[in-house]
Amino acid sequence: MEGVFVPISMFLGAFAMVFGIRYLSNKEKMAMIERGIDPRLNRAAVPRPYLSLKFGLLMVGIGLGLLVALFTVRGVFGGDLTHGEESQAVAIYFGFVGIFGGLGLITSFLIEKKAITTEYRA
Repeated sequence: MEGVFVPISMFLGAFAMVFGIRYLSNKEKMAMIERGIDPRLNRAAVPRPYLSLKFGLLMVGIGLGLLVALFTVRGVFGGDLTHGEESQAVAIYFGFVGIFGGLGLITSFLIEKKAITTEYRA
């Protein structure tokens, strides 16, 4: 009996989700029209000039993090890993990926901030 209820409830849930999204989107557009705002103007069309810089620095940071983690694991564990050391090595990899990816995003923020402040000074 449970085999019948699961697909039916999944279908009804998906239908309710799509209906709710469309209903709320329509209500939002109607409220925009009432206030005199053109609903066809898309807020996502705002240019993002430094987006590629941000993702580029993030990827460089992740790559550097993996490289530093590789050298750290080989230096600390000597290349031969037992089962307990293997889980520690994985933690080192994820830690360095997070650290260096974050450093890449912070670097991107500082570059953008410097560019914006020099743009307004001119």
